[in-house]
Amino acid sequence: MTYLMLQYLNKKEGSLMQIKYVGPKPLISKTEISFDPQYDDRYIYLNITVQLLRALDHQSFEEKTYQYPIDSQRLSDSDIINGLNKYCPNLESTVQTSIKAEQRIIDDEIKHVKENMPISETEKEALIKNMKMMQSYRLQYAINETVYNSAIQALATCVKEDHIDYIIVPMFQRFAAVLHSVQSELLEQKFPIDTKIDIYEENGKLMAKMEVKSR
Repeated sequence: MTYLMLQYLNKKEGSLMQIKYVGPKPLISKTEISFDPQYDDRYIYLNITVQLLRALDHQSFEEKTYQYPIDSQRLSDSDIINGLNKYCPNLESTVQTSIKAEQRIIDDEIKHVKENMPISETEKEALIKNMKMMQSYRLQYAINETVYNSAIQALATCVKEDHIDYIIVPMFQRFAAVLHSVQSELLEQKFPIDTKIDIYEENGKLMAKMEVKSR
């Protein structure tokens, strides 16, 4: 498996948090370890999310519309790190909480297998072995998801506070996934913001537009 690694250094606390690609959500049984392709590793969306955060923060918009340039280059690792640091100031503590929560889940699952699952001792040993083998994977998956959710919350805040009316992006899976995440986050605000996403063609290319319908 190939790992893409970023390092995020919180200088005040002197702690090191690692963000790296691991893969889809694991499915663990007593006979095998497989992966659910429906649940992507959220790491793959961080580049797009941070680019949108930076753009909405720094650019001025005509008629409160932002259109993502199709030819935008991928951000460097350091740019992504700086973006996460700037827009998610409590990221370190949020991630630490996530790690502890996921570790408790893993420990409880192992305890349940040992004490309550109606399977043979051999099957229990095999299942626990697989669960322990995937522990680091699951913790990193949880970290990536927490970081992504924090970035989406920051992006929703930008849309709300800067009164952005439209965000237009290329109609690719990752872009659409980020817009849908922002849409869900805006609906979960204390005062929900209603949006809609439309797909249309522009110069022979499919585009996705998220429109803020009401605030």
